[in-house]
Amino acid sequence: MESSSDLLSRLSVAIANLHTQSPTEDVLPAEQALTLARQKLLKSLPVQGRGLERTIDHLQNDIVPGLNASSRSSRYYGFVTGGSTPAASLADNLVTTYDQNVQVHLPQETVATDVEDRALSMLCELLRLDPSQWPHRVFTTGATASNILGLACGREYAITEASAVRSDPPLSVGDIGIYEAMHRAGIDRIQILTTVPHSSLSKAASILGLGRASVKSIGLADAPHKFDIAQLKKLLETPGTASIVAISASEVNTGFFATSGMNEMQEIRSLCDTYGAWIHVDGAFGIMGRLLTAHEHQTIINGCEGLELADSITGDSHKLLNVPYDCGFFLCRHRDIASNVFQNPNAAYLSASPGSIMSPLNIGIENSRRFRALPVYASLTAYGIEGYRRMLEKQVALSRRVAEFLLESSDFELLPKEEGSKDEILSKVFMIVLFRAKDDGMNKVLVDKIKASRKIYVSGTAWEGKPACRIAVSNWMADVEKDLPVIKQVLTHVVTSWYSK
Repeated sequence: MESSSDLLSRLSVAIANLHTQSPTEDVLPAEQALTLARQKLLKSLPVQGRGLERTIDHLQNDIVPGLNASSRSSRYYGFVTGGSTPAASLADNLVTTYDQNVQVHLPQETVATDVEDRALSMLCELLRLDPSQWPHRVFTTGATASNILGLACGREYAITEASAVRSDPPLSVGDIGIYEAMHRAGIDRIQILTTVPHSSLSKAASILGLGRASVKSIGLADAPHKFDIAQLKKLLETPGTASIVAISASEVNTGFFATSGMNEMQEIRSLCDTYGAWIHVDGAFGIMGRLLTAHEHQTIINGCEGLELADSITGDSHKLLNVPYDCGFFLCRHRDIASNVFQNPNAAYLSASPGSIMSPLNIGIENSRRFRALPVYASLTAYGIEGYRRMLEKQVALSRRVAEFLLESSDFELLPKEEGSKDEILSKVFMIVLFRAKDDGMNKVLVDKIKASRKIYVSGTAWEGKPACRIAVSNWMADVEKDLPVIKQVLTHVVTSWYSK
């Protein structure tokens, strides 16, 4: 194996250059670059290997030109993709260099689990959550994995609550399986009650054996993102049924929040306590709204109020926290449930040292885990609460300026259609802007035309049965003065090109 100091120095310089270069103007590679990158991929595994120097050249000159700038550009607005702050990027290089497997708490051998626990504690503080109230906390690959954890814990809790009502001994799905546990608890079905759920919630339900059909949207007819409280109560009362209530904060298409204040959250909490239901918050990016304090953000603040009453919370660190992929987090109030569900049994070699820190492999899905905590710890240390608040304020400001441009445009339509003044409509915009072209023909090709510019990237979606376009502002470099003119220019060019063809 080659370990030439000159080659390693060259590799280090190449990595450093990536972090110091000015952000690229184009968010997508040119078609020719994509074609060449595919052509340059090795057709088969080499017998002898090309060596480090040739491999570095291959990666830099052949592969990298075919990658998009999803993290390196502030104008990549697809999939709620955050960037990577300088502090997080540096830490991520250390993660690779030291390559820790953060699985068992071994404080005499490595500080890795201490870093993870401290990073999660600091994250709780950032989100205005008392760390002592969320003892089951762990980093995951993303909100999808975190939703699996939330539903798994919720399933365990709801079945246990139903068993307790019958005065039966405590039972655990982790020990006897879901069928036997439900049978002993007198439960016929488990339902997940929510509003406009993210697809990952249904995926989690499928993986856990609850089934995608268990996910039921019970939103109001005129505001589908909001809970129909009367219907929620009726479904919670259903005999032989255990329930998990999943709260979207915020909904992926519009950015709207499922709740709008402490009173509403307290009402949902009271209902769930009465009927033994678990509350899970899918806060992939919306949970970061708890950072905001200004009056202009009051609608978002209201949407985040009371989320601390939940049993579990999901979030994506690689979104608005702006650390590298892949990194999500899961917070839960119930320490004992974690061990019931995720414990590795009969594995003496995985035993942890005594202490207050729970071994991550016994409270999450993975036994083998990347040191995801270090970039989070580094970024929180570098920027603190105020730094992250300023990032989010800039993201919200850009989103609202884009929405304002669309509201005033004769060619585009801001979605969903809202009644009220311009200020009232804009006050609901968080960091997602949903819109479509008023001309049906243009609307069908709108997303592709925008992407073809390579100057900004957007996601395609659907709204009320028609194609729609979604801009999600989530990069730490987002800036109104720098980015808004480019967005306007691209959208204006799409319109003029369409009508001049």
